[in-house]
Amino acid sequence: MLFNFTIGNFRSFSDKKTLSMELAPITDYPKNIVKKSKYKFLSTAVVYGANSSGKSNLLEGISVMKNIIEGNFEKGSTALLRYEPFSLNIDTENQPTFFEIVFLAENTKYRYGFENDQTAIKSEWLFEIKGKTEKALFLRENDGIEVMADYKEGEDLEIKTRDNALFLSVVDQFNGKIAAGIMNWFRNFNIISGINHNQYREFTLKEFDNPKSNKILTDYFIQLDLGFEAVKIEKEEVNIDENISKNTNILVKTKLNTIHKVFDNSKKFVRNIEFDALKQESSGTNKMIDLSGAIFYALEFGEILVIDELDAKLHPLLTLSIIKLFQNPKLNKNGAQLIFATHDTNILSRADLRRDQIYFVEKDNYGASDLYSLVEYDEVKLGNDLEEDYMRGRYGAIPYFNTNLKNTSSKSSETTKKNGKEDKN
Repeated sequence: MLFNFTIGNFRSFSDKKTLSMELAPITDYPKNIVKKSKYKFLSTAVVYGANSSGKSNLLEGISVMKNIIEGNFEKGSTALLRYEPFSLNIDTENQPTFFEIVFLAENTKYRYGFENDQTAIKSEWLFEIKGKTEKALFLRENDGIEVMADYKEGEDLEIKTRDNALFLSVVDQFNGKIAAGIMNWFRNFNIISGINHNQYREFTLKEFDNPKSNKILTDYFIQLDLGFEAVKIEKEEVNIDENISKNTNILVKTKLNTIHKVFDNSKKFVRNIEFDALKQESSGTNKMIDLSGAIFYALEFGEILVIDELDAKLHPLLTLSIIKLFQNPKLNKNGAQLIFATHDTNILSRADLRRDQIYFVEKDNYGASDLYSLVEYDEVKLGNDLEEDYMRGRYGAIPYFNTNLKNTSSKSSETTKKNGKEDKN
């Protein structure tokens, strides 16, 4: 369960910005609230913004933090860290990148984060949160690591931590129970692309090997009315080197076929025919197939799924169907969360989103991205035409076209501020 994620000095984000899945004090759409342990939080969050505004940078920041954590310990002492600071300001281009996340792991709430440049972890911290009280477990600043008395598993591991290694990863490698639980939480945090989605097909095909998952996925595909009657998994054994014994050199290839009806001229059903989905179905259908395994896996195990460009290749109603899976209390029983970026404004009018679920990213005149939520606009009420207001530029985060070559201003000068955000009427 994710409470919030904060990023700073990464790509287009100069200042620290936070995407929160915690509930604002509003009563909109209570079905969009899910529970885990004693906590309540949002099931979905959507991020809007113009092209190059920073939406993908925000989600990529989550991915980078996860990748640094998961792959950190195995690197050597001279290995370089992923480091992409905000480079359009001389004060930030050589400063460390900031990542912090507040989450629930094994029914305990933690705040964990670090700062890094290309060669070293500059700071790192882990807090346990109980109610409104935070208790530090360890604090790291430059070359020093302070391990608190209550964090026994971290004792005497300070000297084993390289400059470019996370202390959390080191403690995990030495069988620290808390560290292991946190590392496992990050492993179950899935960030996937809505454009380069073919790499997830193998996961979906593996899900079809499970009878329970097979039925759920098949029923979902049929419900979407994608034009086929059923699906079939086909496996083929291939000898990858004919010069070696087939018994020791077999590769099993798996593909998904869709079942279609064949009719005669009088529209009478004659037989079924199988299509190779990858070759004969549309790109949108293939995307639904590719992502469906990860979607239903997240729902089953209460995991977090982050998808950039969710709407790419999909009809708006297909995109909407994915969102509603996570917002259906009967399907989302284990507290799964979906965070996604999109240009599909149809969602604003049809997905029954709470105001605290809707985020916008907009760049200022100096190339820095701002992140803010619709809930920050006091005048927005339940029932407002959010799609129309967004397209009119009321909440910012849309492209502004220069229709008059003599006027180089990219935005209307007739803007006012609401809670620090531009309100364009």
